[in-house]
Amino acid sequence: MIVPASFASLRRKSAKISGAITLAVGLMIGAAAQAEPIRGAGSTLAAPIIGKWATAYENARADGGDYVSPDWKVDYEIVGSLAGVLRLDQPDIDFAATDAPINAAELKKAGRQQFPIVMGAIAVVVNLDGIGPGSLRLTGPVLADIYLGKIQSWSDPAIKAVNPDLTLPDLRINVVHRKDGSGSTFVFTEYLSAVSGEWKAKYGANTLISWPLGTDAEGTQNLIQAVHDTRGAIAYAESGQAQRANLAYALIENKSGKFVKPEPEGVQAAATSIDWAQTTDFFASLTDRNSDAAYPISTAVFAVVQVSGRSEHRYRRVHDLFRLAFAHGADDAAALGYVPLPKALVARIEQYWAGQGPVAN
Repeated sequence: MIVPASFASLRRKSAKISGAITLAVGLMIGAAAQAEPIRGAGSTLAAPIIGKWATAYENARADGGDYVSPDWKVDYEIVGSLAGVLRLDQPDIDFAATDAPINAAELKKAGRQQFPIVMGAIAVVVNLDGIGPGSLRLTGPVLADIYLGKIQSWSDPAIKAVNPDLTLPDLRINVVHRKDGSGSTFVFTEYLSAVSGEWKAKYGANTLISWPLGTDAEGTQNLIQAVHDTRGAIAYAESGQAQRANLAYALIENKSGKFVKPEPEGVQAAATSIDWAQTTDFFASLTDRNSDAAYPISTAVFAVVQVSGRSEHRYRRVHDLFRLAFAHGADDAAALGYVPLPKALVARIEQYWAGQGPVAN
């Protein structure tokens, strides 16, 4: 059979088109096979908002289409701040979220960068009959003495002195604390170290503490459950999670002698008291700031991003995730009880990203 020239030409073109389609599909399959989610690990405090931002990021990148690249997904392991930073040594982890910032020397040595992603407060929560949110007042020294075991009853004169209008029970104080390596523990013990020389000398500030007394709880949810289940309990937890669990929180005295709620206004006051331009890699503490309105156990959650040993594509994807979160995720953060970063700080972070490139091993 002789095929007319026009048909032969059409067949050749069809074969070329078919080959091109096969090649394109092959490239897409190959790219999909190579593409991987953005992988993070760390802070339980930050887990709810990172989960919310992860969903928003995937939806934004899909832009209404049916195809979702693995590159647009975010896998976040809730393992605590300490374990998250340790997992950055693993080649598949892109970022850690930690409530305990890392100093510039350690970052440089490991080839990493660091920037804040959201702010919040560590609330002191209690389980006392008839005591609602914001009813109880505690000073820093009283709180330290409770965790040192020097104050063991809710009817102790030192507690009554700052709560003259409350009827406090003659009930043993049941101290609850985190067992795992936790950024919340670091922030809380950093505060205790600031207000108590004895605590600082004996225990200091760390993500893991050899507590002098009390009940261990693995993770925030178990800690919250322990407080729910234990009359006379006292503990520390991220304020948004504590409030969603309907736990009563205490007002904490700040440096100015004001008793402040663990709410956004107090965190914002603590954050604005810092001159971020004078920091290196945004290394700063929000605890016990010298500001009338500051909540004294405030914190920022930091993303620590592995740059050395990673392709530029990989660490820039982390920037892409948080750039979108900063631009469109502030309302989500506020709805979950966090404090979004001020716009001026976001602008400084984006400048920091632009000025950073691959770090040699």
